Amino acid sequence: MLKSLFIQNFVLIDNLDIRFDKGFSVITGETGAGKSIILGALSLVLGQRADGKSIKKGSDKCVIEAVFDVSKYQLEPFFLSNDLEYDADSCILRRELYASGKSRAFVNDSPVSLTILKELGSRLIDIHSQHQNLLLGDNRFQLKVIDVMAENEILLILYKKEFTRYQALRRELKDLRDKAAQSKQEEDYIRFQLEQLDEANLQPDEQDELEQEQETLSHAEEIKSSLYKVTELLDGEEQGAIQILKEALSTVDSLERYFPKAKEISERIRSAYIDLNDLASETDVLKEDVEFNPERLEWVNERLNTLYTLQQKHRVSTVDELIAIRDQYQEQLRAIDSFDEQIGLLESQLDASYKELLQQASVLSEQRKVASTAMASQLVKMIIPLGMPNTRFRVDILPRKEPESDGMDDIRFMFSANKSAELQPVAQTASGGEISRLMLCIKAMIAGFTALPTIIFDEVDTGVSGDIADKMGDIMQELGTKMQVFAITHLPQIAAKGQAHYFVYKKDTKDRTLTRIKQLEGGTCERGGQYVERSLVDRGFSCQCERFVGYQGLNLSEVGQS
Repeated sequence: MLKSLFIQNFVLIDNLDIRFDKGFSVITGETGAGKSIILGALSLVLGQRADGKSIKKGSDKCVIEAVFDVSKYQLEPFFLSNDLEYDADSCILRRELYASGKSRAFVNDSPVSLTILKELGSRLIDIHSQHQNLLLGDNRFQLKVIDVMAENEILLILYKKEFTRYQALRRELKDLRDKAAQSKQEEDYIRFQLEQLDEANLQPDEQDELEQEQETLSHAEEIKSSLYKVTELLDGEEQGAIQILKEALSTVDSLERYFPKAKEISERIRSAYIDLNDLASETDVLKEDVEFNPERLEWVNERLNTLYTLQQKHRVSTVDELIAIRDQYQEQLRAIDSFDEQIGLLESQLDASYKELLQQASVLSEQRKVASTAMASQLVKMIIPLGMPNTRFRVDILPRKEPESDGMDDIRFMFSANKSAELQPVAQTASGGEISRLMLCIKAMIAGFTALPTIIFDEVDTGVSGDIADKMGDIMQELGTKMQVFAITHLPQIAAKGQAHYFVYKKDTKDRTLTRIKQLEGGTCERGGQYVERSLVDRGFSCQCERFVGYQGLNLSEVGQS
């Protein structure tokens, strides 16, 4: 329940700090006194968007803080899931608005997003304003009412889980079919490209080897001539290096007997002789291996031309890149060949999900049918005393062609306030006053099925007066035994029912007008009725045992005795 509300620098409010009681409370005041301002401030602290115009003129900052008793409402999972500090007894919501247009929100002094603030606020207070009456003609709202009364929360969670899976499978199947169709269009092109690459018989490092072979074959005569010359220089019969080294070695060997260092020189010459002799043998063999082969050169040139053409076509520079493209095409073709299998598997999964969805939707429908019958009967009993004796009400449940997020049912609230009139959708036939009474009765009915701590009725009594208003007050008073209820009203019949009474008024100062609110004091008369402070009347007190009709300014006309 709402324990207190603090407002600072909001529109016409400079400072307001008010405590609230449990049960049924009423808020009254002249038109334009500022009741809507207070309600607007409360809406902001519950997560509604605002702008700099909400800040009182001349102020840089606006603060709104609401304190709630949450001890009975199992909100700990919400706090844990959003990483918020949890107090088992109290929850503090705070909103700060700045003239610059910035806004900050806090839950128990921890900064939060407006989304989190709004979600938490929706679990704490239901603000039923006049425009909410329009919801009665909305089929989605009607469906939610039936689901609340049918206690379908668990069933809806399971259904929505399966519906989410069903939708995901549908999207996946569509994407796969689109991909398959696109791939089918490209299949001929892919196969043609792959055939070319396969025919090329690509080999890693082949290009480098072929380019080297091409250079060798192109200069075969020059290479052979040079190798012949090297061989002759090394191992020629007359002036070859090997022959010279052989003579040098013989000469040095003859010195070893009388020149010890000649041995070291001899070993070094011998080593050079052996190396050059081997080198000469190798060059001689290489010379014989090198031959001008025009046919081989032509083949190498053609092979390289094939590789260069493929590289240019696929905009790459190496054979390895061509191999990667070839492998990619092969993978694409394998995927194309497997599309039918994948589509078949997804179709079977989708069919199974659809059947499960229909089964869960059927259970939801049956629950809704039972709840609809009970709801229609209960609503008629509640609304007949509210000046609508000929009311007929029926809930039509129409099947949808395809499942949606909330099932396969369309709900229609059918209503008639007259004996001779046919039942028609509420939005088409009910007047403003009738809709107000219908909404009050619906809110009263669903209150017992929800864990909502607080509800605020903002002039729900629009279009009614007299005895009917008195009976609407009885409904709200009875609702106040189950939860905290606020009624913003202009009607004394309803105001007299409140356990607590808050009076909103304007106060003029030298340079500005301010909105104020105060709780009226009361006592008990000899018949047990609650006294209402005579600031609403004249002076002294008037008891609740008396019935009031009409309300003008601060004057109440008293009629009759209880």
